[in-house]
Amino acid sequence: MQWQWAKIDSLSARDVHGMYQLRQAVFVLEQTCLYPDIDALDLQAWHLLGWQAQTLVAYARLFEPGIKYSEPAMGRVVTAPTMRGRQLGRQLVAKALACSEATFGTRAMRISAQLHLRAFYESFGFICEGEAYDEDGIPHIEMFRATKEP
Repeated sequence: MQWQWAKIDSLSARDVHGMYQLRQAVFVLEQTCLYPDIDALDLQAWHLLGWQAQTLVAYARLFEPGIKYSEPAMGRVVTAPTMRGRQLGRQLVAKALACSEATFGTRAMRISAQLHLRAFYESFGFICEGEAYDEDGIPHIEMFRATKEP
């Protein structure tokens, strides 16, 4: 697995195309969720791309504190359907948290997680905050990871 951590201006056109193609394949087509995936936040985000050979198989976008929340934020966490069942999601989130901590200088993180992934994110130290809510027809929950391990 080859990891790439960059702002959008540092990515090639092929990198960005792969990013949008993977996100569309999962979030729009697989989850049958019509929503504006490509948004202005992509221009402010840090992007973590996981490549196997020349194929993008894992992706997450992260935000420095103050853009979405007062803490760093992570979203659009996705793995290619063909790579599921290989612990790639765990690798992706672990790498994203490490990149975030190194770049933003804090362990803290806030996410809006799909509710069915609650236990997955809890395994990384996230705790639920508030009640579940609907986001684009999919149940979500806000989760927070503290600056210190529990």
